[in-house]
Amino acid sequence: MLDEILTPEERDLVARARAFAEEHVAPNAAQWEWERHYPLETIKAACAVGFNRIELAKQHGGFGLSFSCKLRVFEEMAKADFAFAFALINHHNACARFARDGQPAHVARLLPRMIIGDVIGCAGLSEPGVGSDFGGLEMTAERVAGGWKLNGAKAWITNAAVAGLSVAYAQTDKALGYRGIACFAIEAEREGFHREAPFALHGGHAIGVGGFRLVDYFAPDEAVLQPPGQGFKAALAGINGARAYVAAMCCGMLEASLETAVRYTQQRKTFGQPVLEHQGVRWKLVDAVTDLQAARLLTYRAARLIDEGGDAVLAAAYAKKFATDMALTRIADCIQAMGANGLRADYPLARHLAGAKIAAYTDGSIEMMNERIGVALPALFGTAT
Repeated sequence: MLDEILTPEERDLVARARAFAEEHVAPNAAQWEWERHYPLETIKAACAVGFNRIELAKQHGGFGLSFSCKLRVFEEMAKADFAFAFALINHHNACARFARDGQPAHVARLLPRMIIGDVIGCAGLSEPGVGSDFGGLEMTAERVAGGWKLNGAKAWITNAAVAGLSVAYAQTDKALGYRGIACFAIEAEREGFHREAPFALHGGHAIGVGGFRLVDYFAPDEAVLQPPGQGFKAALAGINGARAYVAAMCCGMLEASLETAVRYTQQRKTFGQPVLEHQGVRWKLVDAVTDLQAARLLTYRAARLIDEGGDAVLAAAYAKKFATDMALTRIADCIQAMGANGLRADYPLARHLAGAKIAAYTDGSIEMMNERIGVALPALFGTAT
């Protein structure tokens, strides 16, 4: 198990994440969904504990801990609610990215507010007409005196409903293709920023997903996080980690679903015996727990490669493909084991199933993982020409 290689400090943080999720997230997640509420107050409470500072460098007030620690923390969070976990990890990532790549004066002005949750961060990649084709971004950045003028729109952005700072990508020269992409720190308080209404996303209202438009938005030179030619590479550098932690969140949701289903089928009786003793039900849950173990092995392997600086492209793709695909099937099996009661709001399974479906699209769909792995087949089996 991954916890065995974590430091005592990291294992303590994972335990605190488990306790935080049980106390603050699990009792409220259903209400957040029904009321279409972004849980800003609970995000701030998580920031107060430090769950947005796991990978943040110590010189910036962070813990400077491993990627594996972050992955395990958010696996525990996702047991209670995928939407909350995904919103918080995106804020965490924005804090770490901005602190690492931002100009010192800019970071000094905004990072303290991000650390306490006063300014929520997001990543501005996806656009209304551009999904997975990151190289085809349409948001433009034009060089002007003292900085850049940006125009365009972003969509499907986690935390966009409330975010005060976006680590956003724009095209500086379309003729250069992906080489023209740069990265900017976009502040919602500046003129030219227009927030769109949040999306009504079934099972994921706590994600705060939505978009924003930039109309002649001026980004001063200090707001450049990655110059043209480096933005595309910087964005891709984090994709393996994103795929791994989404896979871990799927494992968390399935574990929580299994705990609920097993407890329910032990207590519920049909035809004179507990439901769990019926072979058809028991074997389905056996298949689910077996897939959970397999998904964790793939996911934790990817996490260790990322921490070791190894090539995690295929490892992350394997984990993302298998974990998201199996979570959809196996969470549905847990619901089936409970009968119609599995869909009641008293239980978290329907919400976890929606979370697994959302996870199947984030940071590369299952189909994209198939293509990523498919391209590598000749090299994997020694038939490359």
